[in-house]
Amino acid sequence: MMSETVPKLRTCLLAIRKFSTAPPKVPVESRQLAFPPKYQKPRQVWLENFDTIEEKKLGIIDLHPEIFAANPRIDIIQENVRWQSLYRYVSYAHTKSRFEVRGGGRKPWPQKGLGRARHGSIRSPLFRGGGVIHGPKSPTPHFYMLPYYSRVHGLTSTLSVKLAQDDLHIIMNLEIPTDEPNFIEELVRSRNWGPSVLFVDDVDIMPRNITAATDKIKHFNLMPVYGLNVYSMLKHDTLVLTRAAVDLLELKLLTSLHKNDVKPCAEKFKLNQV
Repeated sequence: MMSETVPKLRTCLLAIRKFSTAPPKVPVESRQLAFPPKYQKPRQVWLENFDTIEEKKLGIIDLHPEIFAANPRIDIIQENVRWQSLYRYVSYAHTKSRFEVRGGGRKPWPQKGLGRARHGSIRSPLFRGGGVIHGPKSPTPHFYMLPYYSRVHGLTSTLSVKLAQDDLHIIMNLEIPTDEPNFIEELVRSRNWGPSVLFVDDVDIMPRNITAATDKIKHFNLMPVYGLNVYSMLKHDTLVLTRAAVDLLELKLLTSLHKNDVKPCAEKFKLNQV
């Protein structure tokens, strides 16, 4: 009787010890944030893997609150979207002036003697079939330059919105084991990253496998960090940044926000807060 009870007790004790032990702590990567904030705590996000379909948490990293926790200025985001939309818009509407309309080379009637108004050509805007006054001329670009700090705050606002909506993910790198499109599609589907994904790396020469895998998938796009813009981030449901892209993005934006001449220039973009 006793010999049968001891093994069962030992098994129960091992099971209790297994479930009672605390799970291992997730390592927090210590990042030396440039221009450390005085009154805000760094935002912490998961660092995920990208080499398997199953999601694995590699650790927690800190993000600078001035970049990823800024006040979401929707008006500045709209200014950036309009600027980028008009940047590539060219109007080809064209009307002919009196000098471009065919015909009307000679004077229609003498200057004097007939009692009629004086005219020099029947292609004058006063005649039917004549030229158009102040009509549109093609090509007409609608390009204008948005102020520098409007572009900077547009990036910080959009990045903050993406993080707040849980649509921003940080991965170690863009290396995947295969160049089959099914792998990246299944990975995005299993992690609920949404229909369209924008992958951002610190360089413009991407790994071969992910380049070949996303080549024929129109809603998965690759972009270097120097090309990151508000319109592309809003166009895609999910934004995926590599660890190197986060470092470079923070460095560039924080350098712009902490220039010596930034205070008078960027004063109008700050909200009144105590």
